[in-house]
Amino acid sequence: MHNNKMFHKIYLASRKSLSRIISRMVPPHEIEDIVQETYVRICQIENTDKIESPKSFMYKTARNLALDYLKQANVKLVDNVENMLAIELLLSDQNKDEMYENALIENEFSHFCDAVRQLPVQCRKVFVLKKVYGSSQREIAEHLAISESTVEKHVASGMKRCTLYMRKMKNHSCKRDENLTDNYMGSEL
Repeated sequence: MHNNKMFHKIYLASRKSLSRIISRMVPPHEIEDIVQETYVRICQIENTDKIESPKSFMYKTARNLALDYLKQANVKLVDNVENMLAIELLLSDQNKDEMYENALIENEFSHFCDAVRQLPVQCRKVFVLKKVYGSSQREIAEHLAISESTVEKHVASGMKRCTLYMRKMKNHSCKRDENLTDNYMGSEL
C-alpha cells in the first residue's frame, strides 16, 4: 500500500510534464485521456516492490499508451481507406483500372506520411495540427505557445518539404517502373 501512495504522489507531481511529453506524440484532444489512463494503469499494478524507478516506470507507461494510440489511429486510417476503396470498386465498371489507381493513391499516401514523419518536431506538430486536424493558426499558436507568424512559417516549410519529398519519390518510382518495363521487355525478345 505504501508504494501506491508513492505512485500517487509521483503522478501528481509529474502530471504536467507527462502531458507535455505526450503532447509531442498525440493530438491535443487525446492528451488528457492518455495521462488519466497512465494513472489507472499504475494504480492497477500489484507488485510495485519490483519497480526500481517508479517515475521512469510511469513515463514509460505513458509513452507506451501514446504509441498504442498512434498504432490504433493508423489502423483506423487504413481501415477507412480500405472500406472506401472497396465501395468504389463495387460501384465501378472498370475494376482493373480503378484498382491500379487506388494502388497509386495508397502509395502516394504512404510517401506523404513518410514526408511528414521526416519534418522537424516543431514543424511536424504545427503541420499536423493545421493540415490533419484543421486547427486555426491562432489555436495552434496558443496550444504550442508560439506566435502566429511562426505557425505560418512552419506550415509553409512543412508544405515545401513534403512537396519536394513527394516529387523525389514520384521521380524515383517512375525511374524504377521504367527499369522494370525495360527488363520485362528485354526478357520477352
